[in-house]
Amino acid sequence: MKKLVWCLIVAPFFCAAQSYTMKPLTEGTKTSIRGLSVVSDQVIWVSGSNGSVGKSTDGGSTWKWTKPKDYEKLDFRDIEAFDNQNAIIVNAGSPAYILKTTDGGESWTTHYKNADTAIFLDGAGFWDKNRGIVFGDPIHNRLQLLKTVDAGKSWQDITANLTSSLVKGEASFAASGTTIKTLPGGKTWIATGGTVSNIYFSPDYGQHWQVFKCPIIQGENSTGPFSIDFLNDKNGVAVGGNYVKDKENTNNILLTSDGGKTWQKPTTPVFGYRSGVTYINAKTLIATGTSGTDISTDAGQNWKHISDKSFNAVQKAKKGKIVILAGEKGSVYQLEVAD
Repeated sequence: MKKLVWCLIVAPFFCAAQSYTMKPLTEGTKTSIRGLSVVSDQVIWVSGSNGSVGKSTDGGSTWKWTKPKDYEKLDFRDIEAFDNQNAIIVNAGSPAYILKTTDGGESWTTHYKNADTAIFLDGAGFWDKNRGIVFGDPIHNRLQLLKTVDAGKSWQDITANLTSSLVKGEASFAASGTTIKTLPGGKTWIATGGTVSNIYFSPDYGQHWQVFKCPIIQGENSTGPFSIDFLNDKNGVAVGGNYVKDKENTNNILLTSDGGKTWQKPTTPVFGYRSGVTYINAKTLIATGTSGTDISTDAGQNWKHISDKSFNAVQKAKKGKIVILAGEKGSVYQLEVAD
């Protein structure tokens, strides 16, 4: 009976076989969360505006919020955490910084700074605990690429490795830090949008790159892919749309089965602009954005709308089953599934 009452109060979303409930874990903090790193069913890190970083080590029951000293005004659009002690954060805008903590967020050290007025970092991904990549919008038509091999202590500029120039108005979005995806072994995908949309793919830790066209909605500075995810080196998904028209769903989700070389529309699309997407398993995916959340249980072919609540990011635990969504006003929610 308690479970039934909970579902009725918190917003139930019923389908034929399962019900989906958004369980609030924390909210009310003065930050717009876009960075999300779910390490396990217990350890969750988030980052956002007003220099805010949040961490839970008990599955979201309690939270500790911090603001890195001297960086209280930054907007940390992405966070990559490795455990309850070690994490890096990346801010949007100029100057650009990459900060690192080794003591659970008690203190942060600066490991990269770029004061170029054109710099704008979009997201980060790690292939393993030591090797990772950060990318940013183009400067002089060149996508900015940084690489670490020592867990974020130092960063090498590898921009020159990507010889392809971006066209005018082509850039990426930092809505959730997920227009980049890395998989073990060095595979990397980066999605761009705006005037045109492309997928930049590296099979070897950012040393060499290929460019694939992404036929998602594009042509304006507010259109394109805002999030990508890959289940493996073949199967992936891209979601986005037009963030100023967040209830429209014209050509805003695509699927690939050949590693991003070609893309196809699903049978039933998501129900609006989406800035976050993640695989829960091979069949189940969840996508979210400011106009709500959708779920697919057939590998992305058909989507069902399950909530109108606004979020920016969604992620499944790297080691675990918990699925977390985060967004405005410090809101962090857990997706609960019941048969």
